[in-house]
Amino acid sequence: MSKKLEANGLFESSRMILPEHREAYQVYMREQERRGRPVLDDQEMQMIEQALIESYNQRVPITVVVFNPFDDEELRGIVTNVNTGLREIKLVRGAEDYSWIKLEEIISVII
Repeated sequence: MSKKLEANGLFESSRMILPEHREAYQVYMREQERRGRPVLDDQEMQMIEQALIESYNQRVPITVVVFNPFDDEELRGIVTNVNTGLREIKLVRGAEDYSWIKLEEIISVII
């Protein structure tokens, strides 16, 4: 009995992880992968806005890369509406599939 109490023997023999602890650890590790928003200079923002306006005027499909803290999203569609007051665009990807995207979330645009 005294052997278990020496040199952390009591806890060495118990290697069980509770499900709550596992979930908390997984959430903690996922939060460690979070990254910050990239800072775009004025020239890049002008190029993005120009491509969005071109898609709106000529109904040309574009690919918009939207910022996500863990992994960037690529959305392909046509800009059908531009709301300058809220600084967002409406990107239509199909007949009933569309998204409102804020201009601050857009990282790049590919025509």
